[in-house]
Amino acid sequence: MTYEANQGEYTVSTDPALLDIPRIHAFLTKSYWAEGVSLETVRRSIENSIPFGVYHSGEQVGFARVITDKATYAYIADVYIEEPHRRRGLSKLLMRALLSHPECQGMRRWLLGTRDAHGLYGQFGFTSLHRQERWMELAAEGIYKQEVG
Repeated sequence: MTYEANQGEYTVSTDPALLDIPRIHAFLTKSYWAEGVSLETVRRSIENSIPFGVYHSGEQVGFARVITDKATYAYIADVYIEEPHRRRGLSKLLMRALLSHPECQGMRRWLLGTRDAHGLYGQFGFTSLHRQERWMELAAEGIYKQEVG
């Protein structure tokens, strides 16, 4: 099922056939959260998520994905808009599309991690973890560096 949202000359689409996976990989491998990630890992992560591409005149300029069981839980990952297209409201368009997707309705919990976009996500109701003492993680820091080394 393909889902779309539009704003002026920009379109957000979940059509996986439109994704420019090498371009997504090129961005993610330089990001603070996925530095060094392999192309194969990016490909698998997209195949096992709901992908959201952001397009301008058919060219991909942004991306995000939702990892979900499509019933109770959703995790937002790999959100970005390329620099030349920032400050045009596209992050907000992308977030509205993610949260409005028909397969993501009725979720008990949405989660995400960010170093620097708290202001954006706060506009959509995201807050710091409630009851942090209930949450734990198993983190494999530096795992992407092992993929290439």
